Amino acid sequence: MPRIDAMEAAADRAGGNAPRCTVDVARSMEHMMQAVAIRAMVYMAEQRCPYAEEFDGNDFAATHLLAYVDGEPAATMRLRYFGDFAKSERVAVRREYRKLGIGTLLYNHAIELCRRKGFSRLLGHAQKRLVPYWARFGFRPMGDTFHFSDHEYVPILLDLAAHGDRLGLDSDHLALVRPEGDWDRPGILEQSQIRPATNPIGDE
Repeated sequence: MPRIDAMEAAADRAGGNAPRCTVDVARSMEHMMQAVAIRAMVYMAEQRCPYAEEFDGNDFAATHLLAYVDGEPAATMRLRYFGDFAKSERVAVRREYRKLGIGTLLYNHAIELCRRKGFSRLLGHAQKRLVPYWARFGFRPMGDTFHFSDHEYVPILLDLAAHGDRLGLDSDHLALVRPEGDWDRPGILEQSQIRPATNPIGDE
């Protein structure tokens, strides 16, 4: 999966005048701190969500995506996985970057990642006022409105087209141990193949 999305290509075509926007999977504690900072700005500061409700105990059971504008952390999203569907959560875009379409890039990346992992459906909980926005991605409402953290939410569902190169039991086993979302490049464990298999058992 590409780490750099369409807006960087647009910036190149414009001679560097357009912002350079990238999306990638969070892979370090620094990345997690960036995601936390963005969510605190949007949910705690703007929407007055209590800390314990925003940071709900699920952050270490999820994939986090980060979007950057000229290297500055601008948006984030959390993905969790349940049987035959994935769930998008905690989508947050900093106020100063909301006119750039960075949320669209973030969601396109999330959709591609979920398709590659073999999921056929993506579930979300949209604030009621934002259902028309999510309809632009193909999400449709399902179920009844409910509320938490002082907002009304609508369950929304997106059907995902099957990926021609989705990961599965017949995938290259070394591809399956590469970093999340970076399955097309050889990883560190492939580099370890220059060493012979000594099968150490730690007798010393």
